[in-house]
Amino acid sequence: MTRRQEGKALRSGYTTGACAAAAAKAAVLALLNQKLVESVDISLPHNGDRVSFRLEKCTFSGRQATCSVIKDAGDDPDVTHGAEICASVSWKREPGIDIGGGEGVGVVTRPGLEIPEGMAAINPVPRLMIAGSVQEAAGNRIDTEGIRVTISVPKGEALARKTLNSRLGIVGGISILGTTGIVIPYSKEAYTTCISQALDVAVAGGCREVVLTTGRRSEKFAQKELPTLAEACFIQMGDFIGYSLEECAKRPLAKVTVWGMVGKMSKLAAGNLYTNVSDSRVDIDFLAEVAAGCGMPDETVKALRGAITANHFRRMLSPEHAREFGDELCRMAARNSLKKTGGRFEIDCLMTDTDGIVIGRADARP
Repeated sequence: MTRRQEGKALRSGYTTGACAAAAAKAAVLALLNQKLVESVDISLPHNGDRVSFRLEKCTFSGRQATCSVIKDAGDDPDVTHGAEICASVSWKREPGIDIGGGEGVGVVTRPGLEIPEGMAAINPVPRLMIAGSVQEAAGNRIDTEGIRVTISVPKGEALARKTLNSRLGIVGGISILGTTGIVIPYSKEAYTTCISQALDVAVAGGCREVVLTTGRRSEKFAQKELPTLAEACFIQMGDFIGYSLEECAKRPLAKVTVWGMVGKMSKLAAGNLYTNVSDSRVDIDFLAEVAAGCGMPDETVKALRGAITANHFRRMLSPEHAREFGDELCRMAARNSLKKTGGRFEIDCLMTDTDGIVIGRADARP
């Protein structure tokens, strides 16, 4: 399965949920038939398509079997690409299917997610996929003798350090995710879903104020500047400023702070609410007009128009004009943010340099 981007065919892959379902089905077949399983097919939840998975590992005894699948995320830059997703199954006396997490699968420790606290971070759709695949393999036997399924990811705890799981209150490993079973290359879905989940966790934890940051570095600067706010209040929005503001407007918040550096803040000030370079570029002429509006001399503004990047522009500003320019840029960004949210809450925009020093700040109130 492929889609095209910039003339190049990109290959889709499969979610951790689909891999877990395939591994679980294979393990049940190995347990039932006491035979090695080399490949298995499952149904995808969104359209019922059948897809096949090759098994990486298959071991079995009379009471237990373990199979694994290597996750192939296609051309998506997914940290779990190449991870081994394992499923161990065993008989239990009670009928039905129990699904739990083992090594490398995180445990939910905070409210606000789809999975209750204390449970393994295996999302609802993957749970349904696993249960359906196990049912397909076991047939009516689970009506009299049930099956216990344990999903594990041998390197899951290390992989989780590259994700935002700890921020969401998921500890000890990765989440088993996926609503369609398919990973679309370079999809925005995974990132925006994470933003929404992080906001849910923040609100469930009592946060009435959140800070939207453009990345890890700006988040560290924000946390240092705002030490009284809980960790859950800080949300990495990346390029999805508009989406994040819309999601904030759906929740009972009193204040939202947008924190970034001059490049992203200049785009927001210009009205660009998706700030990826592929969709919007820094407009140096726009920045020059802002500088002119701050009363900078014509010759200075003319020189500023020759800036190559937003940071280059910032460094060209004289000390006596830099803060006034920064505040005005933040003021424009705050007004655009307030408009995007329909005036639901106070907006505060802060801009820092690459060392974390605040070089602009302004708010907008309903």
